[in-house]
Amino acid sequence: MFPGMNAKNVHQMMKKMGMQQEEIEATEVIIRTAEGDILIKDPQVSKVNVMGQTTYQIVGEEEKVEAKITEEDIETVMSQAGVSREYARAALEDSKGDIAEAIILLKKE
Repeated sequence: MFPGMNAKNVHQMMKKMGMQQEEIEATEVIIRTAEGDILIKDPQVSKVNVMGQTTYQIVGEEEKVEAKITEEDIETVMSQAGVSREYARAALEDSKGDIAEAIILLKKE
């Protein structure tokens, strides 16, 4: 964490500053974004509490995962926008899987 300092000194310094750190055993972390999910496999996750404020530190290799379009999503867009399956799928692809945005796009046309 701090170059040149041993772990014991670091923990003492953190305690004096009101910091508590806890390692969390995780097999993967998923961060959902509008563009798709970010998947981090075999991460090192630390939960840090500083004076009541909790933050998480995640270290690992990221892997982007495109938003998945389900049959249920297509049918929802079809029924709400009154369009064919092909138009519904295309709108969902254009909106990166965002159902509400896909419906709005189709209703504008």
